[in-house]
Amino acid sequence: MERFSLDAAHLLAGGMVLVSFMMLYQNRILGLLNVFAAHAVVLALSVAWQAYVQSAPHLFVTAAIALILKAIIIPVALHHMVLRLGVHRDIETVGGIGPTMLMGIGLVALSMVVMLPAAAEADPIAREDLALALSVILLGLLMMVTRQNAISQIVGFMSLENGLVLAATGARGMPLVVEISVAFSVLVAFIVIGVFLFRIRERFDTIDTQALDDFREGRE
Repeated sequence: MERFSLDAAHLLAGGMVLVSFMMLYQNRILGLLNVFAAHAVVLALSVAWQAYVQSAPHLFVTAAIALILKAIIIPVALHHMVLRLGVHRDIETVGGIGPTMLMGIGLVALSMVVMLPAAAEADPIAREDLALALSVILLGLLMMVTRQNAISQIVGFMSLENGLVLAATGARGMPLVVEISVAFSVLVAFIVIGVFLFRIRERFDTIDTQALDDFREGRE
């Protein structure tokens, strides 16, 4: 039974890494939002499994927050925002999809090399999950760096935060009040970002960050 618990935990955490690569591969905004919803679903399943394995009922609340907020509310709101902004098109990447995927593979390898020796004395579940969580965090950061569309950068930020939640639950979790406050902060940040996106769209008729940089350079 213990071996099954380990394998299931690692399978779910590894599933998050796989879905992170799927997000890196996406070149359509609506497709990216659908994959992010799947990312949040896998996170909710992983946290729920950790709640069962650790006998930590408060983690079920964390799983419910991830499922309701990140897998349903935020993707639906972003879908609505994309349709209103009229930007459901290809996502421009820095350097192309192929090199981005290769960099992602390198970051996962780096995570394993760094984290597994550092967490050698940790619980068996926590050790591999921390390495996989670091992979998710770095892949989210990579998405933020290589995407030129503001919405895809928001998705990268939220997938990075999913990796932080995975790391926290794998390492015996944070107090429930902290998890709820983090979820509330993400929701507030999402609302503020949405307001700024609409304002940017009204002012510049685009949310492509490269176009905004070109405009700034032209002003200078």
